[in-house]
Amino acid sequence: MPYEELAELAQQLRADAVRAADAAGSGHPTSAMSAADLAAVLLARHLRYDFDRPDHPGNDRLVLSKGHASPLLYAMYHAAGAVDEDELLGYRTLGSRLEGHPTPRLPWVDVATGSLGQGLPVAVGMALAGQRLDRLPYQVYVLSGDSEMAEGSVWEAVEHAADSHLDNLTLILDVNRLGQRGPTRHGHDLDAYARRLHAFGWHVAEIDGHDHQAVDSALAEARSTTRQPTAILARTRKGRGVAAVEDREGKHGKPLPDAQDALAELGGVRRGRVTVRRPPEPPETAAPDERRTPDLPRYDPGDSVATRNAYGEALAALGSARSRVVALDAEVSDSTRAEFFAKAHPERFVECYIAEQQLVAAAVGLAARGYIPYASTFAAFLTRAHDFLRMAAVSRAGINVCGSHAGVSIGPDGPSQMGLEDLAMMRSVHGSTVLYPCDANQTARLVAAMADLDGVRYLRTTRGATPVLYGPDEEFPVGGSKVLRRHDHDQVTIVAAGITVHEALKAADRLEAEDGIRARVIDLYSVKPVDADTLDDAAGQTGCVLTVEDHHPEGGLGDAVAEVFADGRQAPRTARLAVRNMPASATPEEQLHAAGIDADAIASAVRLLVERVVAH
Repeated sequence: MPYEELAELAQQLRADAVRAADAAGSGHPTSAMSAADLAAVLLARHLRYDFDRPDHPGNDRLVLSKGHASPLLYAMYHAAGAVDEDELLGYRTLGSRLEGHPTPRLPWVDVATGSLGQGLPVAVGMALAGQRLDRLPYQVYVLSGDSEMAEGSVWEAVEHAADSHLDNLTLILDVNRLGQRGPTRHGHDLDAYARRLHAFGWHVAEIDGHDHQAVDSALAEARSTTRQPTAILARTRKGRGVAAVEDREGKHGKPLPDAQDALAELGGVRRGRVTVRRPPEPPETAAPDERRTPDLPRYDPGDSVATRNAYGEALAALGSARSRVVALDAEVSDSTRAEFFAKAHPERFVECYIAEQQLVAAAVGLAARGYIPYASTFAAFLTRAHDFLRMAAVSRAGINVCGSHAGVSIGPDGPSQMGLEDLAMMRSVHGSTVLYPCDANQTARLVAAMADLDGVRYLRTTRGATPVLYGPDEEFPVGGSKVLRRHDHDQVTIVAAGITVHEALKAADRLEAEDGIRARVIDLYSVKPVDADTLDDAAGQTGCVLTVEDHHPEGGLGDAVAEVFADGRQAPRTARLAVRNMPASATPEEQLHAAGIDADAIASAVRLLVERVVAH
């Protein structure tokens, strides 16, 4: 497309952004208008994309990190003929695919954006897929705003991309000077961004973002650059093209005050169509998607094995059976045991170093390219990546996350290393699955099962060795549980998961031997979804339920069980044991005792529950 036609296309994109926001009565048209020239050149001269085949393996990828500028993205789709006029003007309305910030409800959107600072980190995962796994020549473009460059997650991604020599990744930075409430930190100082990016090892081009020839040259340069990701720093003006809003403060996040005058100033409504170049077909030698039944590790009942060990061994076995399984870790693979996968399948292992936001973001990007990622770190450190996990759910991403070293049972390392909030955090993620195995065979089975689940899947593992309770052929359906102690005249139900299952079994045996109290013990390995039928049946037969968890009382196992009885059915007498103290350094056994979740505490709580029932 000639440059004079690119100018017309850019004005069309601006006008369509104005119209969409005006029809909706809300939106961010000025943020779209600053980047319209960048988008026009990219769409008409550089993007290779088959809109009829969004799953085409050779398609370039475009991530709109500044997701609030969604009217621009939708205007691009309109210009490409993917979105019609009625849909464009239905922006932000009930049932519309054109949401306020983009989501994969649209087939051309790979990942949801809008939580700033996430587009580039996710794109790094997509670029890793293209370079190391797909080995296809597609480019990954990220259109980002200058405000989000203040996010630490961006710089985690910048370093990861440079260290991995991702020359298939291009960051287009729309430096329009203005954020939501006023000027950005660096305003129009392109050199401030360039110095930082150069220092990390990026190739950098500084341009006038409204000069189509300069934009075109920079994008061509990006595609030809080798062994370095490219950042195009584009100086732009927010609200470009309409004097009433151009480069003016206080105009962010609202429709233009007079859309008709604005459209007239932009030259009116245009109906141009862009023929986007299609990507080449991938070679027939592309690696097949192998899917075999994994030869999972097998452990003998009575042996002592840490569930984190079983995670690593099962993941390595799964990697041998499933060619699209990949593993990521945050420089603790010798502790999480993801190193077993790394040694067996080094070409499919991604070291993210101590950057948990990048860890989860890269997993989301890999999932968007059709891979099955397993990301692992200490459960405690996943908390800093919670927003990425939340947005993974919005993206409909299928990712597996393993949090090791959970709870006080890790022992003397102290509270900074103890995951005591992770069950609550992961249960709150929309559509998530939360699993907490108590032994090695259970862990191995659940690791394999996670590969075929939807959404965000979380596995919690324990640092220390625990007895193997189940045989290697036992089945553990997601949403199920195991009843480990059961009598006809049980007086109480003890519900536990992970490390506390073993404490519950000790307590149940002691109660029967010393007090004649029979306790039903349920291993609730599936914390979300829970086995409501088994819990309801046990509560109805025993009348008392005690939950025990190596986790804070808020949002964990106790709440998961309580929610079963929150629908109006008759609720049993309940009590909860959880970590209510602030732990310090101690042995694992001392930690469990101090927190009041060991066999002694369980037995004491059961006696009190039973006494109260008898008294009534």
